[in-house]
Amino acid sequence: MPLEIVTIPCLEDNYAYLAHDPGTGTTALVDAPEAGPIKAELDARDWTLDLVLLTHHHWDHVDGLPELRDAYSPKVAGCKADADRLPPLDIALADGDEIAIGSETGTVIDVSGHTINHVAFHFPGSKVVFTADSLMAMGCGAVFEGTMAQMWASLAKLAALPDDTLVCSGHEYTQNNARFAVTVDPENAALKTRVAEIDAARAQGTPTVPSLLGLERATNPFLRAVAPEVKAYLGMPDASDADAFAEIRTRKNNF
Repeated sequence: MPLEIVTIPCLEDNYAYLAHDPGTGTTALVDAPEAGPIKAELDARDWTLDLVLLTHHHWDHVDGLPELRDAYSPKVAGCKADADRLPPLDIALADGDEIAIGSETGTVIDVSGHTINHVAFHFPGSKVVFTADSLMAMGCGAVFEGTMAQMWASLAKLAALPDDTLVCSGHEYTQNNARFAVTVDPENAALKTRVAEIDAARAQGTPTVPSLLGLERATNPFLRAVAPEVKAYLGMPDASDADAFAEIRTRKNNF
């Protein structure tokens, strides 16, 4: 059976995710912004916490971990190369390594750019990828530590996954991202439809994540850096995909 995914709003605009294997009863958490909402969800479902997967070191993805460690004593997994900035790790991982949640095995993907040594976790059996602040709904994380080329390479890895992959990203930034998207891809009919759907969802207080990768490929301006019509609108018809991405990311920084 596929993993059961539970989206947990945390802090002002963060998301954490529970991934539960029904066959074994194993439960993992992806990122730990704050403990309270995560403990409440675990208690409501009568689950314990066996494993925590950390995507990167930023405080709003790790600050809830000490309380969760005290309550459940889970194993904690994260990027070995970033161990000096992460909470203490029980399992140190690198790009291409495998990590299991119960009977399902996933793969670690280096998605550096937002931070160096940011990782994503892909579980193909459940058609889900946990991307945190790399690929996001209608957006991508700001390039704080890596280079634009590095961030583009990371997004390209994620964009190569199957279209029916569920993208579990780390923040509720979708509405702002959508408003920016129409400034660089104004003739995209799929984008116009999605903008209306996002506005309706947020008006009801409904989360806009997770999202399907196929929808991101069709509407996310950062993945659309490959599209000739987007490059033409940017005034860069002959640009490389990486250069078009860098221009889009720069415009978003100033949006």
